[in-house]
Amino acid sequence: MRSFVKTQLWPAVSILLAFTVITGFIYPAAVTAVAQVAFPSQANGSMIVVGGRTIGSSLIGQTFDDPKYFSGRPSAAGTGYDPTLSGGTNLSSTSQALITAIGQRVDALRAANGNAPIPVDLVTSSASGLDPDISPAAAEYQVARVAKARGMTEDQVRALVARHTTQPFLGFVGAASVHVLELNLDLDGLLK
Repeated sequence: MRSFVKTQLWPAVSILLAFTVITGFIYPAAVTAVAQVAFPSQANGSMIVVGGRTIGSSLIGQTFDDPKYFSGRPSAAGTGYDPTLSGGTNLSSTSQALITAIGQRVDALRAANGNAPIPVDLVTSSASGLDPDISPAAAEYQVARVAKARGMTEDQVRALVARHTTQPFLGFVGAASVHVLELNLDLDGLLK
């Protein structure tokens, strides 16, 4: 028994403890320290701060119901954009619940914006349910409503949309997108 403890048990326990300290404490502390020095904004959640007040994260969408604001993608995360409940609906394309939800969104969008073709990202939630961006087509669909609600021209609103439109990485990786929270803050004159 003494031989077993000395030759097998003690080395196994000591390796377990060593790797627990290395991978459980030292490595995470080192990565956190490097992230705080090299990328402090991203390491702390990419928060958008206006006038000393945190408005939200540039990584997580928010709900905007007022006609003077652009709306983002619908969210299936909790009651909407809840990062602790991130996830899609997991409903199939033949699900009656999904068909009903999309139909209700289409009706609401047509009532607010008219009968133009509705971009798909305004009626379907993403896989995460947290998307902060919409497509340029989804932004264009909402331009007339926002311009009317704010007493602006459509061209003024389009210029702000263009300012917050990000092109694909290297011109072909991903898709163009418009950051909804930053655009709405700019509309309010709060974004510097």
